[in-house]
Amino acid sequence: MVSALLAATQMAHAANGNFTIKANLKNFGDSIVAIIPEGDDCKRDTIIAKNDKFTATFDIKEPALIYLLSMRTLHRLERKQIDLIAIPNETAELTGDATTRFDIAGSAFYKQYQELHKVIEQAETPIEELGESLSKRLKEGEDRNKVMDEYEKKSVELAEKEHEMLTQFIKTHADWDASAVAIAHMSGEKMEDAVALLSNRVKAGRMKAFYEKLVKTYKDALETEKKAKAIQASGAVAPAFTLNDIHGKPLSLASLQGKYVVLDFWGSWCIWCIRGIPEMKNYYQKYAGKFEILGIDCNDAEAEWKEAVKKHEMPWLHVYNPRDSKVLLNYGIQGFPTKIIVGPDGKIVKTFVGEDQSFYQYLDELFGK
Repeated sequence: MVSALLAATQMAHAANGNFTIKANLKNFGDSIVAIIPEGDDCKRDTIIAKNDKFTATFDIKEPALIYLLSMRTLHRLERKQIDLIAIPNETAELTGDATTRFDIAGSAFYKQYQELHKVIEQAETPIEELGESLSKRLKEGEDRNKVMDEYEKKSVELAEKEHEMLTQFIKTHADWDASAVAIAHMSGEKMEDAVALLSNRVKAGRMKAFYEKLVKTYKDALETEKKAKAIQASGAVAPAFTLNDIHGKPLSLASLQGKYVVLDFWGSWCIWCIRGIPEMKNYYQKYAGKFEILGIDCNDAEAEWKEAVKKHEMPWLHVYNPRDSKVLLNYGIQGFPTKIIVGPDGKIVKTFVGEDQSFYQYLDELFGK
């Protein structure tokens, strides 16, 4: 019944859509989820593959990035995802392996896009390999500070190399519509410089809305970051909230006033959050009684949250943060994990974004006297 319904959905796309994907991709599974932008929102469609092959057609109003995920990736059981630019009235043909590499062919735009795809692959592979290598070394017990310092240095160098390669591609192919897609792979502050390299035809043509949205998103993020810094600044009053604890009972931040509290914004899906748990447990025990940790779940289903707390034996307080909560907005949370130290007076002492060793150093300064 479900398969028939999904097949009917695909047939509706084929009748009404203007963008087509034809794929022959090994190791992608037989159910692929397409996440498609629709205005300020996204919709999902499920594609059924047979013998590694599928064809799907979508109604796309303007050029936009769409995302193809294996069903297991959607449920966080693996990582198989393909990001693709969708262009109205064009056809993309994908062949290869979803876990290693694939090629792009099809209509005129996608013949251009294949050339950009090769440059992106060449530029991003060293960055991915660096991350995998350093993650392996962390698992093998290598010093976290040493590994993270190496990552910071090398990733900056590789990112700069990627920017140089993409910039050269745009310069060489200024009149290709596909060159506008390169802007999506650049750091925000360099986007407008890249736009200036495009030919007037491309800048004023069908890719205009695509790159303008990228630039706007970057500028909006800068404004959001500015507001977040003000919200999280030392001395600012920590916004009040009440959420249900692991037992389903209301727990308010106000009830913890009079002691130091670390607000730990985390999620079971967040790799760095999970990797930081052992050190958090060490410090919770090291300074027992001197501070409390309040774990605030972010973007988890309630059952997954409870299972993660149990699995990782996290002994501090926990609250569940439902999707309609405004806690993340009120605290200006932009990355995970974020740890915010709140003083006994209810004011923010310091904020740390990411699994940052300086957080633990600060706890030593605060409580190790």
